[in-house]
Order: sequence, then structure tokens, then C-alpha cells
Amino acid sequence: MTAATSPVAESETAQAPPVDWVRLCLGFGGMVIGQFMAILDIQIVAASLPQIQAGIGASADAISWVQTAYIIPEVVMIPLSGFLSRMWGTQRLFLASCAGFMIMSVATGLSSNLETMIITRALQGFLGGAMIPTVFATAFTAFPPSRRITASVIMGLIVTLAPTVGPTIGGHLSEALSWRWLFFINLFPGALVLFLVWRYADFDKGDSSLAQRFDWLGLGLMATTLMGMQFVLEEGSKDGWFTDPLILGLSILALTCGVLFVRRSLSIATPIVELRALGDRNFATGVTMTFVVGAALFGGTFLLPLFLGRVREFSPSEVGTTMIVSGLAMFLSGPIAGRIARSVDLRLPMAAGFLLCAGSMWMGTQVTSDWGFWQFASLQAMRGSGIMLGMIATQQVTMSTLPPHMVKNASGIVNLSRNVGGAFGLAMLNTVLTHQTAAHLEGISAAMPASDPQGNAMLQGLLAHFQALGVADPHTSALSALFGILQREAATRAFADSFGLLAVGCLFAACIALVSKPVRTPQLPSSEGAH
Repeated sequence: MTAATSPVAESETAQAPPVDWVRLCLGFGGMVIGQFMAILDIQIVAASLPQIQAGIGASADAISWVQTAYIIPEVVMIPLSGFLSRMWGTQRLFLASCAGFMIMSVATGLSSNLETMIITRALQGFLGGAMIPTVFATAFTAFPPSRRITASVIMGLIVTLAPTVGPTIGGHLSEALSWRWLFFINLFPGALVLFLVWRYADFDKGDSSLAQRFDWLGLGLMATTLMGMQFVLEEGSKDGWFTDPLILGLSILALTCGVLFVRRSLSIATPIVELRALGDRNFATGVTMTFVVGAALFGGTFLLPLFLGRVREFSPSEVGTTMIVSGLAMFLSGPIAGRIARSVDLRLPMAAGFLLCAGSMWMGTQVTSDWGFWQFASLQAMRGSGIMLGMIATQQVTMSTLPPHMVKNASGIVNLSRNVGGAFGLAMLNTVLTHQTAAHLEGISAAMPASDPQGNAMLQGLLAHFQALGVADPHTSALSALFGILQREAATRAFADSFGLLAVGCLFAACIALVSKPVRTPQLPSSEGAH
């Protein structure tokens, strides 16, 4: 069987125009920095929510909306950006997105109450969302086929590093300066992005006639579907899923609008999102794999800080220091993954990457309440390397057989699938943690009757401890401490179950990776003059 060849590669190989590498690298580099900011801001608040909560006087239940409010509008802009890029051109869209993102970053940092912060965070996520998929599209339209692996390595580093180091950067910033600098910090790289994109990123021209064919009804249906679905995934586990009337109603609304949106997108000439691209087998397989990448990436980034904070009671900076291993593994393995992807059928590194992820997550099923930096180091290194290898190969397979005119819209679908996969993974993990913690606590309690010698010895030891401290009611304090120990053990076992769930998902992805058509990356030319 011969490897598939990209239609874009065929047309460019026939007559490849000269490439101005200085302009391309500087313009694309500016866009990559903007993409990093937009993705980073999803997780940068994760380790600093208690400080933000105290700063604006929010309740513990409501403060999670600082993160949720950013994600929900962002999922609407990500697929919409493909159409806007075709209409306005990549440069104009990126400049508008970056400028709006910076303005809303400052507004969020200046917020004095939760309501204002939710509004500004929502606008920040919506406006900044266009910076994510446009980089992906540019990598497959501005770069020659033989150089797209290099662009994919860079994108892979950004997409994986940003959410991984987000808690690290956020934790250190909030402790060294204040939580407001989580948002003010965007001004400095943002100014560089605006200059580089304005000066060098004139890669294409827009088609203003598309404005007359803008599908407002399709946009309404898509926005209702995606925002409703994202809200359900974000809040469903907290509210008992479909036992809550709001969650049930939004699920029905999102499903109904989703069906109508698909029908409309397939029946009109210029849809908001080009769903016809899913008819390409490699693209459909790649989108599925990207969904799993999102679940593995965001799921692992969610579980580790939560375990370290909830079970080990690490500070934000300690959590960030522990999490840095994943980022280092991704950074170091990126160039190696790129070389592997150039030399073999891309299905092999795609499957191997997910197998590495599955193995690392399975290591997490052995977690104990004493695990810290060194115990998680090998898990993170293996997971980071696997995600990087799988993602780079997946990006190439996904776009390998698409015609050029579909690339911009298709990039929105790819990035949306990663975000939705992440939201789906987090929703599943939240549900598993809640359910399994309660189940394990019940099982541990049942296995420790009042006459249990080990339990009694532990209780007597705690009682003696509190009596020595001179506590007013040592018996009650001892019982409370014993319950805390049992709850900690139950939570640890629930985290082990969650790691196991991610391992099964990654193993499934490794198996379906072989469904795509065989693809090989075009080899580098013997000299730069070939371009």
C-alpha cells in the first residue's frame, strides 16, 4: 500500500514559489506567542483561585466561574475563526483578536467583584479564541510541505506546554506579585505579538464578499450548541448531571440546535464551519485522535495539581514546581518526535505516542497519599513525551489529504475537538472523583468496625496526641482527625481510578490510530535553494 500524498503538497511541489524565510518565521513566531497566551490563560488561574477568591470577595462555589467563563465563549470563536480568516485575512483577524485579548486582560486584572470578572473573562476568551486555530491553519498554508513537521513541533510545544506550565507560572506570579498580574502579564508579550504580526504576517488576503453570505442563523445555532454543551460539561458533575433541571434543559437544547446546525451546514454553499471536511477519512480520524489528546492533556494537567493540593496540601508554587517536569519532557522530546515523524509512516508514532500516554497514566493507578515530586517525575516525563509524539503525528495525518480551500475552516474543527475533548475529560474525571471518593470512603469505613484493633490503636494514638496538646475536647478532635485520614485515603484511591480511566482512553486511541490511511511526510530538500 502506498502512502497518501497531500493535495496541497502535490500542487506546491509542482511549482513551489520562493519563500521569504525571515518574514515567515518572524510573522509565524509572533502568531505562536499569541497562541501561547490564549491557551495559557485557560490554566494560569488554576493554582491561584483561592487568592482571586479572597481578592474579589467571591464564594468558594462561584470562584470556579473565573475559569469557566473564559472557556465557554472561546469554543464559539475557535470554529468561527476559520470563516473570519477567509473573510478578513489572517493578519487582520489575528491583530484584532490579540488587541481585544489584551484590553480584556487589563479589564480582568482591574476587576473588583466576581460579576465584572466573569464578563471580562468571557470577552477575553471569546476575543482571544481566534489566535488558536489561525496558527494551525497558517502552518499548513504558509509553510512548504517539507517544513510542516517543524511548524507542527512548534505548535505541539505551545499547545502542550501552555496548559502544563499555566499553574506553574500562575502560582509563582500570584505569590511573588499578586493575582492581578496573572492578567496584566499579557501586555508585554501581547505588544510583541502585535508588532510582529503587523510587520511580517501578511500571508494572505481576505475575501470581503463573504460578508454578504455570512450565515447568522448558523452562527446562532452553533453558539447555542457549543455554549450549552460546554456549560453542561463544566457544571454537570457539580449539579448531579441530568437530575438538575437546568443541566437537562440545556442538554436537550444543545442537542436539538446541534442537529439543526449540522443539517444547515451541509445544505448551504458557505457554511460557518465546513463540516464536509469530516468526509475525509484521515481528517475524521485525526479529529477523533485530537479529541483524545485534549482529554489526556487537560485531564492529566487537571488531576496532578488537584491531587497535590487536595491530598498533599502543596502550595501553588510547590504544585507548579512539581508540574514543570511535564513541560520539560515535552520541550526536550519535541525535536525527537519531529525526526521520528519524518522517517516513518505517521500512523506508527501516532499509536506509539498514545501507548506511552496510556502507560504513564497506568502508573498513576499505583498512587499513594505520600506521592510527591519524585514519584510523579517518571509519570510526567513519559506522559509529556507521549503527548508530544502523538500530537505531532496526529496533526500531520489530520491535514494530509484535505484540499487547500478547506484548511482554514478545518483548523477550527481540529482545535475545537481538542478543547471539547478536554472539557469532556474533565467532566468525566470530576464525576469519577466525586463518586469513587464516596464509594471508597464507604468501603473503608465498612472494613473498619468499632472493634477493629488497628482502627482503635490509631484512634487512641490521636487521642493521646490531642490530650498532650491540651485540646478542650480531645475525643472529638481525634474522631475528626481519623475521619480526615480515612477521607484522604478514599480520595487517593479515587485519583488512582481516574488515572486508570485516562489510561483506557489513551489505549483506545492507540488502537484506532491505525484506521487512517498511511501517510509519509515529504522529505527535506537537499538545500534551502529548493524552496
